[in-house]
Amino acid sequence: MFDAIVGIVSSTGYIGVFFLMLLENIFPPIPSELIMPLAGFSAAKGELNFFGVVAAGTAGSVAGALPWYYAGAKLGQDRLMRFTEKHGYWLTMCPEDLDKANDWFSRHGKAAVFFGRLLPTVRTLISVPAGLARMPMVAFIAYSTVGSLIWTALLAFGGYVLESQYDKVSDYLDPLSIAVIALIVIAYVYRLIRLKRR
Repeated sequence: MFDAIVGIVSSTGYIGVFFLMLLENIFPPIPSELIMPLAGFSAAKGELNFFGVVAAGTAGSVAGALPWYYAGAKLGQDRLMRFTEKHGYWLTMCPEDLDKANDWFSRHGKAAVFFGRLLPTVRTLISVPAGLARMPMVAFIAYSTVGSLIWTALLAFGGYVLESQYDKVSDYLDPLSIAVIALIVIAYVYRLIRLKRR
């Protein structure tokens, strides 16, 4: 699994990092906690440039935040709640999740976008209340970019500095990456069942 993901990142390059991070922010197929360290790992091997990896990851993360921002801005609170009740099941999103994101945004204001980009669960949903509040686009992109830059740079740097320990890292990360993906699938199925019961 480790070698497979490294191979995907290496073969697709910056475009692959960009789109993986974009998708991770819309509907997480592979978490950024795996994407960016492995992209940093590829950079340490000389296959990619470290700063290019961070830039691609940050750009993908910010681009992935925009659809949720526009969903909040265009649909509004009531329509978004109805959409979530009707279609949120497959996204494992419920009205309560939106309420939590709204509360977080109302308590912390614009800073919520910055700090939200650093938190795995909040990272996607924080864009919705920002859109609902019609947060100025320039400010939204600026806060999202800085928060995403810090997050992606830290993850990529972690993979970069571990390059010299390739054999040890692959031995540990191979089962770990399988476990992370398995946990994502289990969490997704669990949320589907929980929402269905509601």
